[in-house]
Parts: sequence; C-alpha cells; structure tokens
Amino acid sequence: MILEMTRPTQGGLRQERKLEAVSNNLANASTIGFKKDFVSFDKAFKARVDQDFTQGDVIKTDNPLDVALGPQGLFKVETPDGIKYTRNGNFSLSSEGILVDKSGNPVMGQGGAIFIDTVDPNTSVNIDEYGQIFLNNEILDTLDVVSFENMKGLEKTGDNLFVYTGDTADEIPPENVRVEAGSLEQANVQVVEEMAKMIDYQRMFETYTKSMKTFDEIDSKAINDVGLFT
Repeated sequence: MILEMTRPTQGGLRQERKLEAVSNNLANASTIGFKKDFVSFDKAFKARVDQDFTQGDVIKTDNPLDVALGPQGLFKVETPDGIKYTRNGNFSLSSEGILVDKSGNPVMGQGGAIFIDTVDPNTSVNIDEYGQIFLNNEILDTLDVVSFENMKGLEKTGDNLFVYTGDTADEIPPENVRVEAGSLEQANVQVVEEMAKMIDYQRMFETYTKSMKTFDEIDSKAINDVGLFT
C-alpha cells in the first residue's frame, strides 16, 4: 500500500502549495503593484512559486508623486539590504526631501537617490511619460526603470519588493518605458478568478485526504485481520 499512499500524499502536498499561493494573492488583492503568484512543478514534481508580471489596472490619483509603469519595467529602490525592485509607485518625500517608497527606501534615479527641494511653496514637481522628473520645469533626474530578460530570477522578499537572484549586471532597459504620473497600478489579482481556484484546489485537497484515509483504513484492516487466520 506504500505506493498507493504516496500518490495521494504527493497530490495533497501539491494542492496545499497551490492553496498557499492563491491565499496570498487574495490577501494582497488591494496591494498597489502586487504581482500574483502561481505554482509550477518540474519533472520531479518539485514545486516552484513564480510571479505573473502582467500589468494590473491603472487608476488616477492626481498625486504628482504617484507613478504607474506600463507593461514592462521595475522601479529600483535602495534598502538596507541592497538594491531591490518594485512595481509599487506610491512614492512620497522624506523629511530630507528624498523620494522614497512606502517603507522609506530611497527611489533610485539615474543619478542615484532623488532629492527634491520643495522648501519654496511655489515649487512644482512633474514626472513625464519617460520618467523624467522636473522641478519648476527644469529636469532634475530620471527614474531608473529597469527590466530583466529572465524575470524568473526575481524573488519576493516582503514589503512588495523583489530581489534579483542573479547578477545585477543583467539589468536591461525596458523596450518600451511608459510612465504615468498621478496614477497607481493596482494588483493584477482577479478576486473572482482566485476564489474559483481556491474552491477547486480545496476540493482536490479533500479528495486526496479522503484517499489517504481510505488506504490507511485498508492497511489497518489487513494488519488486524492477518492474525485471525494464523
């Protein structure tokens, strides 16, 4: 019965990994720039969690420091653990006038961290479709938007950030950089679709669990009944 028990056990574990991914997607359905997870398996049935980088819906906020990217590209931010990447363009200014993400990490421009002096109340900040940042109509810097040929090299590290597991020299400029200031990209999670997946995965998990219970009962019965015929 070992082989018969192994198959539903493996199947149950695969459904469990899928349920974890779907649950995480639903929990982040309202997270700006979130990219949904999906589980795939290699020939040895080893699970791997990857991200779906398709673009989410873009909504207007009219906040000049909110930035949405087109289908391609990632913002670079400097964290205490080094450079990381995000699609969340919900930026603001720190008390020192540095452009930062929601966790306070400096957003990278092509000249490094971006300092915007807004002491003057008449100061106006604008970001154009190419990511160029203008202060009172004078160019200040350009958002450092990058991509990778192998997007599977990106792994989530929390706080809606990604780390690249390869060489950062693999950074390439996106073919079509499109920046939309005053807007934010929503999570690319379709709640109804994810709920349907969750129900399907849960049913399959229960099926495998029942199979394991059935095989366990057969084993117990066989073991207990052997003694009756000796």
